Amino acid sequence: MDKEITKTLDRNAVGKKAGLVGIIVNVLLATGKLIAGLLTASISVIADAVNNFTDGLSSVVTLIGFKLAQKPADADHPYGHARFEYISSFIVSLTVLFVGFELLKGSIEKIITPEAIDFSLVAIIILIASVLGKLGLSIYSKMVGDKIDSDALRASAVDSRNDVVITVAVLIAMLIERFFAVQVDAYMGALVSIFILYSGVNLVKETVTPILGSKNDEKIKLAIIEKIKEYPMVIGYHDLMIHDYGPGVWFASIHFEIDRNDDVLYVHELIDKFEREFLKYGITLTVHYDPVVTDSEEVNTIKSEVSRVLTSYDARLTFHDLRTIPCDGFTKVFLDIPIYDDMQNTKQGIITLVQSALDGIDNGITYSAEVTFDSASFN
Repeated sequence: MDKEITKTLDRNAVGKKAGLVGIIVNVLLATGKLIAGLLTASISVIADAVNNFTDGLSSVVTLIGFKLAQKPADADHPYGHARFEYISSFIVSLTVLFVGFELLKGSIEKIITPEAIDFSLVAIIILIASVLGKLGLSIYSKMVGDKIDSDALRASAVDSRNDVVITVAVLIAMLIERFFAVQVDAYMGALVSIFILYSGVNLVKETVTPILGSKNDEKIKLAIIEKIKEYPMVIGYHDLMIHDYGPGVWFASIHFEIDRNDDVLYVHELIDKFEREFLKYGITLTVHYDPVVTDSEEVNTIKSEVSRVLTSYDARLTFHDLRTIPCDGFTKVFLDIPIYDDMQNTKQGIITLVQSALDGIDNGITYSAEVTFDSASFN
């Protein structure tokens, strides 16, 4: 199992420490910028100060998110509370959007009614110190966020990076006004706010995905597939579904195709062993046992013909769970076919192909296809 998906016991402690660091740094920087803004009467500097105070609030949200995520599972929330961290990430991203909107509004107002700003060496020093402080906080948050796989801290890192850009832009505006007597403070504020809004939209997209439910985690998927190779009795697998209930908390299910002639009790024990392999990584895995017919000439012929017509139509097409049930005067053939998003309008054509393959089998038996379509994302 990849070490990157293994969650240590001190993960929440590390996350809370990072949140606390964010609060302290942002409050100090916001206070300094507010002083600088009042000294220069600069709307962009004051807005930047408000932005840092908002960042401090975001760090509080991150801290609370880690704290709530620690709550154990209970009767009302049997999957635990780890998704609180995702919720806190989403709140941070919304905060970024709000700040961008407010900055844009203030900048437009100052473009309409421009005011000259006062140059102050103290303000310049404060802003330079702010750039260094925010750059350090961004690097720290990104490093810790990657270390413990936290979207909340990675969102905070992006927010801090945005602040570096904002403050540098504010500095440039102040210097231009000081040495060239051109009022660009409001225009620079507008450009910065657009940059923040763009980052905020991207953050919302990233943070809302795990809340809605994302595709299978690739690291976990590959770890499960690699482990299957250690179980030669597994002929095939399908319907792998991984549900993310917060960092370090996953529930997964998969279907194993195993020869029907293998001893059932032996198969059951090996499946139990496979499931236990993943508990230590925070993954509750459930394996469904699909007995497969391997010693029937009729079934093997059906599989061969169905495979031939499907791959000739689209090389991506496969099938699983093929089984036959004799009925009155004909035999029903059940099978599942995983399809991709771009195949949604071809389902009836695929069913017709399968039926044509069955009709072409010359053994005196009439077959009727019963096709179920799966998402290729789980296969």
